[in-house]
Amino acid sequence: QVRLVESGGGLVQAGGSLRLSCAASGSIFSINAMGWYRQAPGEQRELVATITSGRSTNYADSVRGRFTISRDNAKNTVYLQMNSLKPEDTAVYYCTAKVVRVGIRYEYDYWGQGTQVTVSS
Repeated sequence: QVRLVESGGGLVQAGGSLRLSCAASGSIFSINAMGWYRQAPGEQRELVATITSGRSTNYADSVRGRFTISRDNAKNTVYLQMNSLKPEDTAVYYCTAKVVRVGIRYEYDYWGQGTQVTVSS
């Protein structure tokens, strides 16, 4: 099986920074795209940022210029550096990865359990 574990969430004042990490472990042959989504109370889950295995990135308009996604392929880990945080960034942040498991031809989507980010005004 494959497991994604996030860390780095917490409480921060507006204008502050946080860095989220998400490490994938298990029977992994390769990881294609990785990404971060978030879900605020009463809202739908939304895309924050994605990064391909070749490190091409994509960002939601609401975070572009403030957040930076990166990955360490050797560690099967994706990061999200969040700067200039705003109260509207408050949400549970989920990492996701498209993983090809050892011995299985196709990729599957895996999700972490989520980490809370709270930005106070």
